[in-house]
Amino acid sequence: MKFFRSLILIGILIAIQNNFHAYGFDNLVNIAGTVRNNKNKKTIENVSLSVPGSNISTVTNAEGEFILKIPASMVNHGIKAEQIGFKSQFLSEDEYKGREEITIFLEPTERVLKEVVVLGGDPKEIVRTAIKKIPENYSDKENMLTGFYRETIRKGNRYVSINEGLVDVLKKPYRSNRNTWGDKVSINKGRSLLSQKASDTLAVKLAGGPYMPIVFDVVKNGDHLFTEDEMGYFEFKMEKGAMIDERLHYTISFKPIVELSYPLHKGLLFIDAETMAISRAEFELDMKDKNKVSRSILEKKPAGLHFKPEEVSGVVTYRFKDGKTYLNYIESKIKFKCDWKKKLFSTSYTTEAEMVMVDRDENPEKHIKFKDSFNKRKIFSDIVENYWEEDFWKDYNIIEPTESLEKAVEKLKKN
Repeated sequence: MKFFRSLILIGILIAIQNNFHAYGFDNLVNIAGTVRNNKNKKTIENVSLSVPGSNISTVTNAEGEFILKIPASMVNHGIKAEQIGFKSQFLSEDEYKGREEITIFLEPTERVLKEVVVLGGDPKEIVRTAIKKIPENYSDKENMLTGFYRETIRKGNRYVSINEGLVDVLKKPYRSNRNTWGDKVSINKGRSLLSQKASDTLAVKLAGGPYMPIVFDVVKNGDHLFTEDEMGYFEFKMEKGAMIDERLHYTISFKPIVELSYPLHKGLLFIDAETMAISRAEFELDMKDKNKVSRSILEKKPAGLHFKPEEVSGVVTYRFKDGKTYLNYIESKIKFKCDWKKKLFSTSYTTEAEMVMVDRDENPEKHIKFKDSFNKRKIFSDIVENYWEEDFWKDYNIIEPTESLEKAVEKLKKN
């Protein structure tokens, strides 16, 4: 059954409840800055920043800010910044050496795919070809990815849970049968902040969050969006082309045209026009039948509670490197309302989770044992310790917290 496997666990509140390879902290250079649009000077979120010649990377936060920690021996490699719809930017060592903060300006690209006849001009055939070429375009080797993970839960505008962790992600070779057999996730390091007020009657938890690299890897996990055999359930349409990392991409929208016993996704696929690799997918569950959506994402709730889903969406991106395409960044969002029977007002909740791959080791010696693996029903905040000390991440690359998140942390720490 094709369930949206990032689950929500809701229960009555009864009680208050690298591996970034060991370079050594002293041998790292911190490069902090902001990425902005060169035309309107606005900040740009989710910009991928990487060190050429390495697998070190991170992304900008919602305010366009980042800190990239680079081994001193690699500072002269420069920094590459890339985002959909912008020209990639390369910074040499001279442009950031010795500076406390830098600003990177990305130039929007107006270049689009020219109108050409490709595969009969049928977007469905382009998607079908992209699926067939998965074994060719993605790694045929075992990879151990290091990911930084963050999840937040808000009640209205108030944060009630903030959790962060460093995870190991074992990815087996990409095959034509598109299954995730053998892929595993384990928690390397993590921390949690939880806060409930006495007036709160619900404790909301996100199940399976760090499992995202397995569920949301739509290239490898054919069950998440659709398999080649299930493409008849959808309508595909060619949209305006896009540039990602200076490479032309087809943009193809898809939406369901049938009703099944489970909800289907709609969204966009970005497919490299040269290699036919899927570089980005944006998707959301069709909300026409909210009862079906509830059944697919809700694990447990107390009797008498009405659960009303409003949005279930996600994004996954991949990065092209040395002729292959690798998993890079994932984010998910679930918005819903809850109200008790015979009560007039409902409460809004939002769960958000994101993960960026900050390093990668091909053909690793290290493996993840089954007993150490994190599965889709586990709850991250139940596993890691509840503390928030300074310099917790030290020499690890992370997603910089936004100003609003930093303020929320201070409030939760006081509680």
